[in-house]
Amino acid sequence: MGFSLSNRAQDLLNRCPQFVRRLLTQHCLLCAAGSGTALLCAECEAALPWLPDERCRVCAIPVFGGTVCGECLAAPPSYDRVSAVFAYRFPVDALIQALKYGDHLAVARLLGESLVRTVASEVVDLIIPMPLSVQRLRERGFNQALEIARYVAPAVEGRLCHDLVQRPVHTAAQASLPWKARARNVRGAFVCTEDLSGLRIAIIDDVMTTGATLNELAKVLRRAGAVEVRGWIVARALKHSSPIAVSLGSD
Repeated sequence: MGFSLSNRAQDLLNRCPQFVRRLLTQHCLLCAAGSGTALLCAECEAALPWLPDERCRVCAIPVFGGTVCGECLAAPPSYDRVSAVFAYRFPVDALIQALKYGDHLAVARLLGESLVRTVASEVVDLIIPMPLSVQRLRERGFNQALEIARYVAPAVEGRLCHDLVQRPVHTAAQASLPWKARARNVRGAFVCTEDLSGLRIAIIDDVMTTGATLNELAKVLRRAGAVEVRGWIVARALKHSSPIAVSLGSD
């Protein structure tokens, strides 16, 4: 005779992980103070470099009035718009580097949940994490954009497709190159053979600097038939001349 759990008993077992998490005190990833069930304490979360509301409606660079910036007006990119959460400054830069180069995968949850707060109201058909080349994936062991996307997709009820686009060309790391050389570096780096006709797509990535990688991937998705391509970015790198200061929690 087989053993079966009642619905009530099964429900209790399913709730056990949540109950255990409540019993165990979480320590803030930045200052190690007790943070309850959150990954950051309230003080550290408030001190993060949140981007201001007044941003370019296309590339998310801070601009007065929240209009389209001069660069996007002069040379409209292939993506429609970017939604970003933080400026790429301390301590967000340190958190992202800990994820990418230190294998601290717990940081992916923090970055993913932060991104959800910004993109929760946006509606897309597919979510694509920024692909890595095979060589880069072997070196790192994981794709940080995919790890972040694992927390975003369920929260926004989006369809996550991590193998829809390939990156057969191994290029130099964008961070190692001058800004002006980055578009040339990723030219022809992506391949998509799927039919994306009529689909709205969000690309998830950890950092956007010049937007060259996002723009190159958006071109490929457009050629495959996508009608809308958005960037869902955790951190936006800013030029020193950015006219609007980011929020550092001083309010």
